[in-house]
Amino acid sequence: MYTLANDQLAVAVLDPVVDRARLGARYCTGGYVFQVTDHRLGPLLAGPTYPDSFEVFHGQGIPDAFNLNPLRGPDPLDPVGLIIGIGTCHLAEGRVVEFCSWQVDEGPQQVCLSTEQRFHTYALRLERRVTLIERTVRTEIRLSNLGSGFIALRWFPHPFFPQPSTDELFRVNFPVTLSPDPGFELGANGYIRRRDWPWSGAQAKLNHAGDTRLIVMQRHPVVGLVTASCSFAPDFFLIWGNAHAFSWEPFIERSLLDGQDYAWSIDYDF
Repeated sequence: MYTLANDQLAVAVLDPVVDRARLGARYCTGGYVFQVTDHRLGPLLAGPTYPDSFEVFHGQGIPDAFNLNPLRGPDPLDPVGLIIGIGTCHLAEGRVVEFCSWQVDEGPQQVCLSTEQRFHTYALRLERRVTLIERTVRTEIRLSNLGSGFIALRWFPHPFFPQPSTDELFRVNFPVTLSPDPGFELGANGYIRRRDWPWSGAQAKLNHAGDTRLIVMQRHPVVGLVTASCSFAPDFFLIWGNAHAFSWEPFIERSLLDGQDYAWSIDYDF
């Protein structure tokens, strides 16, 4: 793993080669933040099976994913496609055929990764940067379309937080609505709250009309509150949790024409 550290936090980022046993066909293999540790308070991130075990599909920490819109070749029966940030994958079996290769530039408080991927008429460049600034973990992403057709981008972060000590989970900086759901409810103060706890698993969609940059205020059992400042408004917004962890998933959905690129970022303030 790569380790970014200062006098307050240590950030563990998976190495796309050395840590390949922790990587699969779901989460981006470059820039995968596996854990953030406070030197005094201990680990601050969780996972669906953490701390009992680790499973590649479920993940841990702050993974993110392009896997829901794989790039396909001209043969609709070909089970192999390209997943951005992972490589060529057997989509029906959910396994990696060939991982993409990353160029890495590592420093004490920053790691930069880049990869170029080609598949049939598709060609792209993906750049990732993870930076530690005081108590802020900044993740930056840029996707460039180098091919001859459009790329349908569908991406989401999947940060896993330990369940807070109270039922309040998080709130955002614009109004949301939530259909009746057995796992969640919207509190009078705007916080999404747990219902019928404990869960074996719960998922819901948040409805919103927000057209400004998303800011999430997440309750945390150790540091009290974690704030995530996104450079984008979500096109689709899911929330999920189980007995081990809770996560919110704000989706970006874009079409990149040939020659276009798109950049976005999230600051996690611990």
